[in-house]
Amino acid sequence: MSSAHSAVPTAGSVPSPSSTSSTVSSSASAASAASSAASAASSGGAAPTIAELLEFVRRTARNEALIASLPLDPEGRTWIRLDGPGGSEAWLIGWPPGTGTGWHDHADSIGAFTTAAGALKEHSLAVRLPTDGWKTLELTDGVDRSRELATGQGRAFGQNHVHEVLNESEDVHAVSVHAYYPPLPRIRRFSRTGAVLRLEQTESPGDWQ
Repeated sequence: MSSAHSAVPTAGSVPSPSSTSSTVSSSASAASAASSAASAASSGGAAPTIAELLEFVRRTARNEALIASLPLDPEGRTWIRLDGPGGSEAWLIGWPPGTGTGWHDHADSIGAFTTAAGALKEHSLAVRLPTDGWKTLELTDGVDRSRELATGQGRAFGQNHVHEVLNESEDVHAVSVHAYYPPLPRIRRFSRTGAVLRLEQTESPGDWQ
């Protein structure tokens, strides 16, 4: 294993669930803003806010007919692409018992998700990871967060959010609604052993659409 680097959280590097990270460099911020503006322009409206994404996933999760239309597979997750607000990327996802996403991030996209049926658990990191130039990171104490999301409960998150989502039930399927803006340009997937996080692969939209 290559030498690990410390991902040390500071007040400025911890992303807020209600706002995007304030530690992006001016050039990165400008690029992200330009990308968001371009996506919003192409969709014919203003870019959706985190609050609007959260309201969308909560409202959609209450659509009983839509939730019931999702095919459920006991062997693996299933999903349907939805029309999100303001050109956002949205998904309805089914989770068999004992399944999860593994650790991953969402690049510069903001997002939100809500449990529509069953219950999910989220483990997340309260620290922003470097965007490139590393293969392993040693996480410092105190960066781990966990939350239970029962039916009807959800959360929103800012840019560069790192988490894993799990259905820990032994016998009950879960269903959830997710939305991201701008549409996800990539997903980085990680493995974790104790405090060491390792970058395993980077996926592009063609890998999940």
